[in-house]
Amino acid sequence: MEKLVISGIKALGGKIQVKGAKNAALKIFPLAILTKEPILVSNLPEIEDCARAKDMLIALGHRVKKIRHGIVEIQFKNRSCVNLPSDIVNKFRASIMFVGPLLSSCQEVYFPHPGGCVIGAGTRPIDMFLDSFVKMGAKVKILENSYRLTAKKLKGAKIFFPRVTVTGTESLMMTACFAEGVTILKNCAMEPEISALAEFLNSIGGQIEGAGTPLIKIKGVRELKGGEYKIIPDRIEAGTFAMLAAASNTGEILIENCEPLHLEALWAAFDKMKINYRLYKNAIKIMPSKKILACDITTHEYPGFATDLQSAYTVLMTQAHGSSLIHETIYDRRLLFSDSLTQMGANIIMADPHRLVVSGPTRLYGHKLVTPDLRAGMALVMAAIIAKGETQIDNIYQIERGYENLAKRLRSLGADIKKVKK
Repeated sequence: MEKLVISGIKALGGKIQVKGAKNAALKIFPLAILTKEPILVSNLPEIEDCARAKDMLIALGHRVKKIRHGIVEIQFKNRSCVNLPSDIVNKFRASIMFVGPLLSSCQEVYFPHPGGCVIGAGTRPIDMFLDSFVKMGAKVKILENSYRLTAKKLKGAKIFFPRVTVTGTESLMMTACFAEGVTILKNCAMEPEISALAEFLNSIGGQIEGAGTPLIKIKGVRELKGGEYKIIPDRIEAGTFAMLAAASNTGEILIENCEPLHLEALWAAFDKMKINYRLYKNAIKIMPSKKILACDITTHEYPGFATDLQSAYTVLMTQAHGSSLIHETIYDRRLLFSDSLTQMGANIIMADPHRLVVSGPTRLYGHKLVTPDLRAGMALVMAAIIAKGETQIDNIYQIERGYENLAKRLRSLGADIKKVKK
């Protein structure tokens, strides 16, 4: 077991590279089940969730070959295994993405309820996945904490998502590639990762229209080819680094290898906060600001303010002048981490499970903390870097699920952070 030890209030400055998007990388591994030809994946973040996705593909009997850092080749090998191992499924929710491709290419699949971050009301539901598979002709048998799905041949269907779902949109988009006829998805998520996935599917033989809009049309095909897939930069990591630089407010930080256009909701908030920043085609520069002003935000599906940025934004607001209302509309439990910030000295009032008020600026102080989930864990690292004194953060596995070699990369900016064994 390891923990992070961070000594705060160090001047930050320099350059940091954004890694490939976690939420794009996790979807390419199940896609390998849909083609017999190899797929070369580059700009792959070397994080725990990607390691679990590799483990899953190997456990199902397929091949994952590492070429070098950030580059792997994945390839379908057989249809003999349709059971998703519970020890892997329980560790990450993206395992649900393997269900559709297995059902589509192997006609059956067994799996336990997916794991992942403990946010939302209890276990995160998969009802929209199951309902959609049924509309496409699958039969679902619900066992105790597990499921068995079968389908001789999936057929195109009209599917309306009762609530916007990123993984649901991606899963059905992949699954429908082999369905007979045309599938129409309505009320789809519009995240950049979805457009990137659709573009790659089309490049290897898929017929998908409308990705990046609320309505996607997929025409079934007989086969998909192999190809090369470069994972887009992680917009959540880029936005988090930008907020860390703004909260530290001690020097110039250049964030490279990113797509600033994927973060327009954040820049709109930065403008209101009077944060000194500059955008380039593939980079962001954050410079010291005279005075950061408080600004309310409400999380929303893309292109709105991302829920995955809300935790870091809450930390930033502890350093802003005035009071800000933060309204979390996506997950029920995502604001609970703010109690850790209060222990560090933040002035935060929880209005209800979905809203809190942050008043600032306040001095934060080091504390012993436990990471509750991936994004809150990164926010606590951010808080520790700007806090006075030493902070120790346990359960860092959650952070390493989504951030590659974080301590080393932040040290390159001047942060005093190290990973030590407990």
